[in-house]
Amino acid sequence: LVVSAVMLLLSVVSSVCLLLATLQALVTNSSNGTDLTYGFVSCGVAVLFYGSNFVPVKKIPTGDGLFFQWVLCAAVWSVSLVVNIILGSPTFWPLAMLGGAIWATGNITVVPIVKTIGLGLGLLIWASFNLLIGWASSRFGWFGIDAEEVSNPTLNYCGAGCCLLSAVIFFFVKSDVHSQSSRPEEEEPLLIDGVRHTAVPTVFSNLSPLSLSLSPPSPSSGSLLAVAAGLLYGTSFVPVLYIKNHAAHHDSHFTGASQFDLDYVLPSFSGIFLTSTVYFLIYCAAMKNTPRVYPRAILPGFVSGVMWGIATCCWFLANTYLSAVVSFPIITTVSINTTAVLY
Repeated sequence: LVVSAVMLLLSVVSSVCLLLATLQALVTNSSNGTDLTYGFVSCGVAVLFYGSNFVPVKKIPTGDGLFFQWVLCAAVWSVSLVVNIILGSPTFWPLAMLGGAIWATGNITVVPIVKTIGLGLGLLIWASFNLLIGWASSRFGWFGIDAEEVSNPTLNYCGAGCCLLSAVIFFFVKSDVHSQSSRPEEEEPLLIDGVRHTAVPTVFSNLSPLSLSLSPPSPSSGSLLAVAAGLLYGTSFVPVLYIKNHAAHHDSHFTGASQFDLDYVLPSFSGIFLTSTVYFLIYCAAMKNTPRVYPRAILPGFVSGVMWGIATCCWFLANTYLSAVVSFPIITTVSINTTAVLY
């Protein structure tokens, strides 16, 4: 417990270093204080909804979670449709759907992770790698996107180094998660106070659980799955950033694409809903067309999805006004602590 607390503190310190380094450049180069205000307000709303979006289903039985996540993703897509109408139906770029598909794919690992290494350790590992890959891809221009410059590289790298160190040390933290529960899984609510093997979705989190009927993996496999989840979550914004960065290239397919991140919400969320639907259909086929459906989870699940959708829309806005290299440390770190307080 002490080691985990120290490593969490190390993660927070690393995020603060990254934030200070990037904000220094941002404030120095920015002449528009309104953009900074909009950016930080967007971060605040995103953190608030990411930290509380699963409160409506805290005592609701969701079974293996697959039906619940499909309802949640339907609500997420509904939010994007409303936003798209408000924005006047901007151009739909199919590549942005890839980001949603990446997120949904990483999401299917959540329940196996929590059941093998626990929520606390799993969250710390995937959040650390989420932050690292999100920061690094923007800082160094990975995956074909433009690199972001900072005025204090030393502080920036120190923050990234602390985050990497904490992520490595997390692998040596022992978990005491029990594989057996006093109640059948299908009778348990998604979130139960005091039960350590239940799934608490969050941003970088902000996650819905997907449970596959497979033999539970070993703790080491759970840690590797957490790393994979973090890497996938951290790259979910890359397709949108790629389109924006190539909009000014005259020989690019994306010439003239919008620089306003919220214009890409519909294709991104469509990727989430489409991918989750595919996984749900695979689940139905595996269950021989007898999926476990929980009617009580429908309305709370839809409310949770709306809250998650709003939070992610605010993250898109934060990327516009602050840049991804700034928004990732803020939203990821504060969301972790908000979730820890609430659950």
